[in-house]
Amino acid sequence: MTAPKSHTKDQPDEATAANALLGHCVRLGVKAPLSLDCGVEISDFPVAYQTYGELNADKTNAILVCHALTGDQFVAGKHPISGKEGWWDLMVGPGKTIDTNKYFVICPNILGGCLGTLGPKEINPETEKPWGLGFPVITITDMVRCQALLLDHLGIKKLFAVTGGSMGGMQALEWASLFPKRVFAAIPIASAAHHTAQNIAFHEVGRQAIMADLEWCGGDYLNQGKNPTKGLAVARMAAHITYLSEQALHRKFGRRLQDREALTYGFDADFQVESYLRHQGITFVDRFDANSYLYITRAMDYFDLAERHGGILANAFKGTDVRFCIISFTGDWLYPTEENRRIVHALNSVAANVSFAEVESDKGHDAFLLDEPEFHKVLKGFLDGAAKNYEETLGKA
Repeated sequence: MTAPKSHTKDQPDEATAANALLGHCVRLGVKAPLSLDCGVEISDFPVAYQTYGELNADKTNAILVCHALTGDQFVAGKHPISGKEGWWDLMVGPGKTIDTNKYFVICPNILGGCLGTLGPKEINPETEKPWGLGFPVITITDMVRCQALLLDHLGIKKLFAVTGGSMGGMQALEWASLFPKRVFAAIPIASAAHHTAQNIAFHEVGRQAIMADLEWCGGDYLNQGKNPTKGLAVARMAAHITYLSEQALHRKFGRRLQDREALTYGFDADFQVESYLRHQGITFVDRFDANSYLYITRAMDYFDLAERHGGILANAFKGTDVRFCIISFTGDWLYPTEENRRIVHALNSVAANVSFAEVESDKGHDAFLLDEPEFHKVLKGFLDGAAKNYEETLGKA
């Protein structure tokens, strides 16, 4: 779908060959800069995004899908760079759970990302070189404020719903807290209201792997014609383990050997699970920027809704009219049900409209990306009910 024309004084969507693979691309912050939590202001910066479905005349059928750490704007259909299906193709499309025959789906590449939106690999206009570590440290809040500017550009005053899994769920929570009047329903999936010490620890292992790679060059690798692929691959391998459950790993690999009948008594990939993780690392470096990985994981680690509201999570949602559906998975040990219930309890304490579902699955954190019929049933049921209520609300307005 061709994106609606700009309703602000920001520059219109670009359609040059340079960004043809990025979906839609717009320059925001032209009229006024975006203030970041770190105190820096950015202006006239690119945001890449993709849309699916048609925006209705009243602009009331928009769903914002927020991607996770290693995702991007290509939710559904064939990815123009990898050639694979979009990361949520099972969920988004005509007749699917998030039905693009009904809804207008928007997914922007996050601030700090590496597929068209301003991030450390983009050019710093002051130096005419890639930002590298000169890029300002960003937060989940900064990402959401950036997305709000995109909605302004599209002329969408209020979202029917905002959703996402993992870090996408953090953005959904931030949307409901920061812009409650611009959201009717929020659906955080397999997420949390803050990062635990364990979450931060895993991210730190990944960051150190990248920074220990000599090709990282203190973050200046793009200017020096190098790329810390070994460090980034290890970071991906370590993170990928956290996305799977022990049961899923055992079922898929067990202790089976890789293309051999006996141990080699060496350090090649004797086991299938070793080969799988190496493949995950090798393929990841072809599509992701190492510095973006540092910045985005840091943003996730800094996320703490309660801390910003006097240490009380409920204060983040006090007086909210947003309808919530919190979804967790039994096999998710990265963002376990306990963390999701904490959000539900906070919402209950301020009498918010909240539904909660714990989906039985042994597939780990990545279950929200996989074919889980019960999960799809829960999400569709909530969307159908919320859509009916939203129509009634609009009719009374």
